[in-house]
Amino acid sequence: MTMLAALFLSIGQLDDRRIVAVFLKSFVLTLLVLGAIGVGLFYGVRHLLLWLHSSSGVANLSAGVVLLLGVLHIWVVFRAVAIAAVGIFADQVVDAVEARHYPTAADSARDLGFARSLGMGLGSGLRAIGINLLLSPVYLLLFVTGVGTPIAFFLVNAWLLGRDLGDMVAARHLDRAELRKWRGRTNARRVVLGAASEALLLVPVVNLVAPVLSAAMATHLYHRGRRG
Repeated sequence: MTMLAALFLSIGQLDDRRIVAVFLKSFVLTLLVLGAIGVGLFYGVRHLLLWLHSSSGVANLSAGVVLLLGVLHIWVVFRAVAIAAVGIFADQVVDAVEARHYPTAADSARDLGFARSLGMGLGSGLRAIGINLLLSPVYLLLFVTGVGTPIAFFLVNAWLLGRDLGDMVAARHLDRAELRKWRGRTNARRVVLGAASEALLLVPVVNLVAPVLSAAMATHLYHRGRRG
């Protein structure tokens, strides 16, 4: 199955009540987390500056500037938070897609349980933030090339996202040993999936449903890939 076919099939199921429910839950959770980060950043900087004996006006202004910079870079954080939020409920998206398109696979799928889904979702978000922070010196060095930084960022996050999306589906059907072997056989395919998902996350408005679409696309690609 081509990525385009997986995308169209996923778009066609966006009206599924279970997928709509996951979108709403993950969207609200994403807004709450981003809001908490913003409030924490503002008051954290403000209190730090006041502790350093800055005037309240300077503290408010500095905190506002930091918050503004945070908002300008929020697309970086949004990606990690949104995917983590969907990851927590991804089992429900995968189940909805399998029930409609792959009923035999749906019957034999294992329930991951909330604890493992939560672990996978949080792991995805923390991994994205951690690796991007670790590579930030590389991104900075590549900045002088003009295009190196966005290309490197895109490729790194395509790899991360493809890995996590694939695991969300495969974990329902493979044990941990089989999952490791499956990862080794499907690296290229999952990077392509991650790249397509990253591209959707860059499009305004579309990026709101991109995490749910990506989970659905991953489900189609996993099952059609196994058939092939």
